[in-house]
Amino acid sequence: MTDLDTRPDKRPANPLAGPYGHPFHPIAVTIPIGAWIASFVFDIIGLIVADPTPYAVGSRVLIGIGLVGSLVAIVLGIFDHLRIPDRTRSSSTATIHMGLNFVVCGAYLFQLFLRTSTDDIPIAGVIFSAVSLLILSASGWLGGKLAYRYGVRVAHESKQAEGFVTRRSPR
Repeated sequence: MTDLDTRPDKRPANPLAGPYGHPFHPIAVTIPIGAWIASFVFDIIGLIVADPTPYAVGSRVLIGIGLVGSLVAIVLGIFDHLRIPDRTRSSSTATIHMGLNFVVCGAYLFQLFLRTSTDDIPIAGVIFSAVSLLILSASGWLGGKLAYRYGVRVAHESKQAEGFVTRRSPR
């Protein structure tokens, strides 16, 4: 048995976090990311068309969808974070990743508040959206580092090797 076999993030986790080697957090984050990117696209379109109202409403709805989706992603991310041993590079990276995501969620909550009183595209909202997406990108890079560099909640390398076994072709 190697040290990796005993790592808490390599053993079966809380079933709500996803089965071994298949965490749910990475798929859940696609909801807020997609909604918030689409919201920004709606903002840009709303700034250049004659009637911004449908784009402003769409952007506001997408921000709301992103916030609801982020609640699910946060809960699943916390389940994953609890599997990481304290005082490790993975743990500190995960804590920064989580902190950045809380900042982004707070910024989008503020944006939703900004947009409730108008059917226009507020310039402050567009700026907050752009900055939030930049912060979200940095957080995503850290999330990728957790999965692809540190292997957090990813199946053990011996298990991954199954995917690289060459199959013999039938003759």
